[in-house]
Amino acid sequence: MSLKLFTQSLLGKWTSPLLPGRQVAAAFHTSLIHQQAATSTTTTEPTWSPNSIRTGVIAKKKGMTSTWTAEGVRIPVTILQLEDVIVTDVRNDNKHGYTALQVGCSPLKEKSASKPMKEHFNKLGVPLRQKLLEFRVSNDAVLPIGTPLKANHYIVGQYVDVTAPSIGKGFAGVMKRWNFGGLPASHGHSLSHRSAGSTGQRKWPSKVFKGKKMAGRLGGESVTVQNLEVIKVDTELDLLYIKGSVPGFDDQFVKIKDAVKKKGDKLFPKDSAPPPFPTAIQQ
Repeated sequence: MSLKLFTQSLLGKWTSPLLPGRQVAAAFHTSLIHQQAATSTTTTEPTWSPNSIRTGVIAKKKGMTSTWTAEGVRIPVTILQLEDVIVTDVRNDNKHGYTALQVGCSPLKEKSASKPMKEHFNKLGVPLRQKLLEFRVSNDAVLPIGTPLKANHYIVGQYVDVTAPSIGKGFAGVMKRWNFGGLPASHGHSLSHRSAGSTGQRKWPSKVFKGKKMAGRLGGESVTVQNLEVIKVDTELDLLYIKGSVPGFDDQFVKIKDAVKKKGDKLFPKDSAPPPFPTAIQQ
């Protein structure tokens, strides 16, 4: 190929054969820089920053046990298991107005799924899942549909928030529901020791204000326990050992995500930073 054709192929707008040599060299060098920048942009993997928001996961509560430190200090832990957790759908700004990932867990038989649910999963090309939840993420933490999420998505020493429906206890009185002290257990209080007592006022305003603590249904509401520490990660069985108690009964689906009140580097231990981002690489 002649020098003229070679120059024209690299520089579309520089078509004159009388172009000075220094300008040709400078333009050629600029084009190479742009090509290298474009190549590096397409191949560079996203890196974690303090403003990045990773996706959460769905797990099943398996119960509580204890573990001990090297000094012999007992630590109560809750065991959470991840069952075939995958990314089932992606929400983006252009179509939905926000960026999020839909995550599903626990395989579901086709005979147990509704027709709209079957169509939803068939359209996305992913297997059926029992539980679906959405997690808001930053633009650099978006994962493709079908990506598996394992226990190594979290690291030992980091903090998480766990959300689940609390155990329902039915209709409960004020002493159990609101920790009232009850009425005096003495003469003149027959059969009313655990009652709420007076709930209104005198002639004015002659009503019970909204929000008054009274007897009613206890439990069965969504509860979030924040800043729980990850004590252990079992990658073989996909188990997370979380310090402290977690809402819900055994085999209850729970929602786990990075602690929102721990900002930046305080969320993860210094010796393990940066965390797996956007998630751990599956072997």
